[in-house]
Amino acid sequence: MKIGKKLNLCLLLLIAFAGSVAAQELITNVYGRDIHSLNGKWNAIIDLYDQGQRMKIYENQQPKGNTDFYEYAFEGGLRLNVPGDWNSQSPELKYYEGTVWYARHFEAKRLADKRQFLYFGAVSYRCKVYLNGKEIAEHEGGFTPFQVEVTDLLKDGDNFLAIEVNNRRTKDAIPAMAFDWWNYGGITRDVLLVKTPRTFIEDYFIQLDKNAPDRIIARVRLSDRKAGEKVTVAIPELKINAELTTDAEGKAETVLNAKKLQRWSPEEPKLYGVAISSSTDRVEEQIGFRNITVKGTDIYLNGKPTFMCCISFHEEIPQRMGRAFSEADAAMLLNEAKALGVNMIRLAHYPQNEYTVRLAEKMGFLLWQEIPIWQGIDFTDKDTRKKAQKMLSEMIKRDQNRCAVGYWGVANETQPSKERNDFLTSLLETGKQLDTTRLYVAAFDLVRFNSEKQRFVMEDSFTSQLDVVAINKYMGWYHPWPVEPKDAIWEVVTHKPLIISEFGGEALYGQSGDENVVSSWSEEYQARLYRDNIRMFDNIPNLRGVSPWILFDFRSPFRFHPTNQDGWNRKGLISDQGMRKKAWYLMRDYYMKKRNN
Repeated sequence: MKIGKKLNLCLLLLIAFAGSVAAQELITNVYGRDIHSLNGKWNAIIDLYDQGQRMKIYENQQPKGNTDFYEYAFEGGLRLNVPGDWNSQSPELKYYEGTVWYARHFEAKRLADKRQFLYFGAVSYRCKVYLNGKEIAEHEGGFTPFQVEVTDLLKDGDNFLAIEVNNRRTKDAIPAMAFDWWNYGGITRDVLLVKTPRTFIEDYFIQLDKNAPDRIIARVRLSDRKAGEKVTVAIPELKINAELTTDAEGKAETVLNAKKLQRWSPEEPKLYGVAISSSTDRVEEQIGFRNITVKGTDIYLNGKPTFMCCISFHEEIPQRMGRAFSEADAAMLLNEAKALGVNMIRLAHYPQNEYTVRLAEKMGFLLWQEIPIWQGIDFTDKDTRKKAQKMLSEMIKRDQNRCAVGYWGVANETQPSKERNDFLTSLLETGKQLDTTRLYVAAFDLVRFNSEKQRFVMEDSFTSQLDVVAINKYMGWYHPWPVEPKDAIWEVVTHKPLIISEFGGEALYGQSGDENVVSSWSEEYQARLYRDNIRMFDNIPNLRGVSPWILFDFRSPFRFHPTNQDGWNRKGLISDQGMRKKAWYLMRDYYMKKRNN
């Protein structure tokens, strides 16, 4: 390697690693740690008028004398599953938006040689955490993890943990006041008590250089700022055993030359055993390596132009009308995606469960992950911008070692303005401080038909900052055809790869009707719509992927049609009961041809 290239690489490493310091709040690979699950049945109190704090119910006071009494009790009342949303666990809570208090006791020990943390996979939407009657943490954002150190806060023996959870929609929230999915509330992902050594490996990033097939970037950071500490990164199958030395910030970094590396791909999702160790700690996990880049209008995976045969799904199990949260839930969703023949999944419209991400990687799916900047966001609010930056950082930090993640999404269907552009630019800057090995994407819905040019066109200056541009366009559903599909020519961001990230229409499973009548809500019309869109795709010269909306019918409160929707968005290729619609077979055949070409 030439000296100039070496200097540039080192500079990039230093910039990327320095950027990660401010956002470093999470232990990397928490499931690879010494963990104790706090999942199970929790006691709960519904706090419709937000009186719990005034009454200090987090102290869990018990009467001690004949004249003592308290107007609350966690024991003997409502009990909710954790993880799980409250909406699907009680008919009275189906539409509930407000505060619910969760509480439980757990046994612990104060350990002189260990540090201990409470880790929450996700709580929707905002919460405050109380341990033994004291507030110790708060978090906003319903889809990203957070943690709080409790080393010096735990008691030997019984400990009382209370969580105040609120899912009320507000203008400054992300997502904001209205969104096309169910507003599930609750402790929706795992709760863990995590033990680490006093000085532990807090953060590591081990991924293939964006452009090189044989250079692995390795960055490690200890929990304490200790210089001169030895850290080892080992990949036995590649005969790599590198010793690094930390600087004054407790950081170490290097570039590893990997000979005979088999890169991860959807066809062969190869993962390697990786061990990171220090004098006091050791962490192991499975990591894959791949290159994903853009050249001109093509997306290259491992140096090969690749068409993205994609599907989206929500983090929801429609058959039980609740949030997906377990490994079994992840398997159900991903197996249906596998049957469709996709090589990529857009995890819409928010970071989904870590079980889903890790299993998707093992099964060979590229992933597009995004934060819920979904319409209606107040781009003028500086606090909202900070929340978005924090959510993006938490998403990236959790999954930075998952090679399946090829795309970070920063927005969906936002309207152009200077404030919007500044807001989204700040997200790109935040993301690229943490990770430059993935592609950055956003989805737009502003394509229109220019009758003079007889072309579909779009004007949005922000597209110039993205690696890949995605378009949501519901031709034949929200938009009537201005010309025949075979004549629907596109001239949209012609110098970049384009993905049709949403298309389709609604159909009630089992309902037959005229394929020419939109209002039939029939499988026949949905299938016709899909055939027309597939024909149109041939007229998009820079098209490098498509993603129907959506795999399953999903719950949405503003879908009001009493017989055809009944609170469901029926755009799924599969019904809420798990039955495949006619359009499913069309997409499966389309993807089989695309992937075999």
